[in-house]
Amino acid sequence: MILFQLKCNHDHEFEGWFRDSATYEAQSSGGELSCPVCGSDKVGKALMAPRLRTARQKENAEENRKKAVIAEATQKALSELRRQVESNCENVGAGFAEEARKIHYGETEKRGIYGEATLQEAVELVEEGIDVHALPWGDDKTKKN
Repeated sequence: MILFQLKCNHDHEFEGWFRDSATYEAQSSGGELSCPVCGSDKVGKALMAPRLRTARQKENAEENRKKAVIAEATQKALSELRRQVESNCENVGAGFAEEARKIHYGETEKRGIYGEATLQEAVELVEEGIDVHALPWGDDKTKKN
């Protein structure tokens, strides 16, 4: 496929996709091309700027590719971390702060737990000397088994 910038005799510019240059020439000489704005069948090629990749664009493309690789590796690592936590710890849900305190103060058996806590609850747990970590879980839709 090839893209041409086209222009009618009323100066309306538009794009046209063709299988190859020969297809464009056949349609043009056969009067098969028309302006989508005014309907004129007097259509020809307009000036087009070449689409060249500069060294800077190549550098940007490579940098974006590296960022994508890192993002994918990070997502895989986070998914594995989530799988490990969910497989080896108990989900205590919104009661996380209360259950963490019970474990810390010996009111219940010591075990690995995970759940939800507000920022304020997390700060209070840390101030009490309770070891907690916030994890970038994401939502269940992105969870991979």
